[in-house]
Amino acid sequence: MSDIATAKIESGNVEEGAIARFLRKTEIDTRLLGMLGALAAIWIGFHLYGQLVNGFGVFLTPRNLWNLSVQTASIGIMATGMVLVIVTRHIDLSVGSILGFCAMVMAITQVWILPQYLGLGHPAIWIIAIIVGLCTGALIGAFHGWLIAYRGIPAFIVTLGGLLVWRGAAFLLARGETISPVDANFALLGGGPFGSVGATTSWVLGIVACAGVVLLLLSGRNQRNRFQFPLRPVWADAMLGAVGCGAILGFVMLVNAYPWPRGIVRQYAAANNIEVPDGGLFISHGFAIPVLILIVVGIAVTFLATRTRFGRYVFAIGGNPEAAELAGINTRWVTVKIFALMGMLAGLSAVVASARLNSATNNLGTLDELYVIASAVIGGTSLGGGIGTIYGAILGALVMQSLQTGMVLIGFDAAIQQIVVGSVLVIAVWIDTVYRNRAK
Repeated sequence: MSDIATAKIESGNVEEGAIARFLRKTEIDTRLLGMLGALAAIWIGFHLYGQLVNGFGVFLTPRNLWNLSVQTASIGIMATGMVLVIVTRHIDLSVGSILGFCAMVMAITQVWILPQYLGLGHPAIWIIAIIVGLCTGALIGAFHGWLIAYRGIPAFIVTLGGLLVWRGAAFLLARGETISPVDANFALLGGGPFGSVGATTSWVLGIVACAGVVLLLLSGRNQRNRFQFPLRPVWADAMLGAVGCGAILGFVMLVNAYPWPRGIVRQYAAANNIEVPDGGLFISHGFAIPVLILIVVGIAVTFLATRTRFGRYVFAIGGNPEAAELAGINTRWVTVKIFALMGMLAGLSAVVASARLNSATNNLGTLDELYVIASAVIGGTSLGGGIGTIYGAILGALVMQSLQTGMVLIGFDAAIQQIVVGSVLVIAVWIDTVYRNRAK
């Protein structure tokens, strides 16, 4: 709600409805509600379609939703960085190719190179491979940023060239071969029964997260008091805390409701001398490691964007690049750092994606750039610059992955999936345009 509209309401010139008053008191973002509504519609629609066609729904099940969260992780990690890129009025079309290149570099490092010097199965192999992958992505991103900022080449052209260059470089590195299997410890970062933290740890993390929500609300209230800003009503803060904690604990219950497959349970029980009862042994997956990585990245990038000088510079540049430069911000150096961060996050996504496949393939990350950009735009990041949220991009990634997963479950072929994704991207940009025009 704009300041003018708020002033009119406060002066009594406009009659405020109950819903508008509720949204104003709680300060809930209406675009967030829209995304949550769209997500609920997608989930329920695909589930009901499965019931009508097959007699049973498979979308709203612990198994599918757990897998959906894992599949969202790779795109979601890159989408957090894409927010900062788009906020500064740039674009990065190369993230999918950087992912594929970094995955190939890490696979070669841990499969072909390090075992010769450290020995097969050395505990340091997976750590070194990850560091190599992150540094490779950061260097590629910094190089792109340097070309954009210091050589004046448009980001569209630089990253479009990068899309082709790094995909071709990945092919040349391994001569077109698929490299597998990756290190056993590295593979755990891709999820699966052993790549998850179990029920107990999931409950502990959920309780800690709930405590964090409460502390954030209390801290925010104290900050408003300190600077004499208007306070939300106590009931609004209490409701936000209850909804947040309820969502967290509900997610914990969901991931704990998905058990290990029976065959893996039998192998695990035999290896650890555990007797399996007649009804079977229920072992929960809990949170998958890729999901925890996404959550940590989301929190870290949110802090970077909202609580640091760098984040303020990013949004200042996106709001008005000329004014930001006149204010003393080194816009070119900030641009290099933004693209370096984007490259590093693409390298981290390569860790998750290649670990999940237990291999590095030549087509890994193909078309991911479209999903990443669509996720950021659907999540409320404005292509006009200056506006965007990290949590919105993650929700956008969940929406995109839900669409793709749902279409696979109901049997849509790849051509229809591409049509739907392209249409959703265009509609999201149109909605963003309408929203910005109304906000003026």
